[in-house]
Amino acid sequence: MNNTETPVTVIGLGLMGQALAGAFLKAGHPTTVWNRTTSKADRLVAEGARLAPTVADALAASSLTILCVTDYQAVYELLGGSEIDLDGTTVINLTSGSSAQAREAARWAGERGANYLDGAIMAIPPAIGTAEAVILHSGPQPDFDAHKPTLDALGTVAYLGADHGLASLYDVAGLAMMWSVLNAWLQGTALLRTVGVDAATYAPFARQIAAGVAEWLPGYAEQIDNGSFPAEVSALETDARAMAHLIEESEAVGVNAELPKLIKAMADRAIAAGHGGEQYPVLIEEFGKPRSA
Repeated sequence: MNNTETPVTVIGLGLMGQALAGAFLKAGHPTTVWNRTTSKADRLVAEGARLAPTVADALAASSLTILCVTDYQAVYELLGGSEIDLDGTTVINLTSGSSAQAREAARWAGERGANYLDGAIMAIPPAIGTAEAVILHSGPQPDFDAHKPTLDALGTVAYLGADHGLASLYDVAGLAMMWSVLNAWLQGTALLRTVGVDAATYAPFARQIAAGVAEWLPGYAEQIDNGSFPAEVSALETDARAMAHLIEESEAVGVNAELPKLIKAMADRAIAAGHGGEQYPVLIEEFGKPRSA
């Protein structure tokens, strides 16, 4: 049996689950699907998918099952029934959750004889099946390697490591990056709108700034990993003065200054701890510890 004939099961047919199943079908994989609301499978069945009458039947149809459901509790409800046989089945759970939930689900599935990988989808449904869709996986590498040729139908698949929680951690780390970039852009857009500059005019400039900052990351990562933060470009105390200017300008023109105030508060704590002469990545010490309410 060649790769394009490898059968696969998809359980959970929300927008993302439908996209996953559709990508497998397009790549030529015999695809079995199951969903509580069976009508969500209509289009996929018309394209060649088989609708399983039960979860147990769906699992039995393939040695590889992809889960994409509401939450981890739904995973346990679907796979925990007495009629469910997970022995020898590979389950790849692409349900969103925390790293702790991923590790617990791996333990739970392992006790029932399943090979378990946890994953995270860094894409929107229309991107599934293209190189732009990044699908992260964590768990035993042999399980990933055994099914990578099939998983390649979904997009750019990546293996992160044996810790089942890694995919979830990468997921939220990516969200932190996404929201931070967007929030910074919104702060700047709000400032410029006060003088009649629209968002479309500012966007290319903001994009250039974001791309330039991204180029700093490898060097800054080296400083963090080495635990040494020489001020090669700018000292944190200099950055803090610029933060104060951003706060003052925002307040002067009536723009919300909560975000820059939060960032400056973290910088001020680092400076008070004696890190004012070091470079910006020294703030990792502030990000790396909890802050009491």
